[in-house]
Amino acid sequence: MSPRDYEIDELISAKRIAARIEGLSREICDTFAGTDQLVVVGLLRGSFVFIADLVRELDLPVEVDFLEASSYGDAMESRREVRILKDLSGEIGGRDVLVVEDIVDTGFTLHHVLGLLRSRGPARLETIALLDKPSRREVDIKATWTGFEIPDEFVVGYGIDYAQRDRNLPYIGTVRFT
Repeated sequence: MSPRDYEIDELISAKRIAARIEGLSREICDTFAGTDQLVVVGLLRGSFVFIADLVRELDLPVEVDFLEASSYGDAMESRREVRILKDLSGEIGGRDVLVVEDIVDTGFTLHHVLGLLRSRGPARLETIALLDKPSRREVDIKATWTGFEIPDEFVVGYGIDYAQRDRNLPYIGTVRFT
């Protein structure tokens, strides 16, 4: 693998992320109290670290499923065309569903995915995003819960990548090209 042509500056520490997830999980548990089983749908690939930490904090019966959607590929800019690369394995009709997204940027991916999932008739459909970048929004959409609002910076870490690199960082960092 070739050396990186960029540096990473820490934006949100692992400790801040863990504390925020703990608080968000309490709100989610309050909202879904009494559910038979919450279907937690992670949007791959960027949400896999977030979803793992989040479900461990939920004091609810949960089922985890994944959907892979892409509007970026390996690029830094959205193509504004969302493709479903992997669909859910299970049914969500009549069930409580929480969609877990890594970052809401332009909003195209989350808007497309929610339209698809609504068409399947869930009893309740809510969303959580670790990061929100409202300055880039092109579609009028907002997650039910948001971990952190961030500036218009390209970020990596905690599951989020740049060309499949740096997902394994335990924090969120901004990319600075050298």
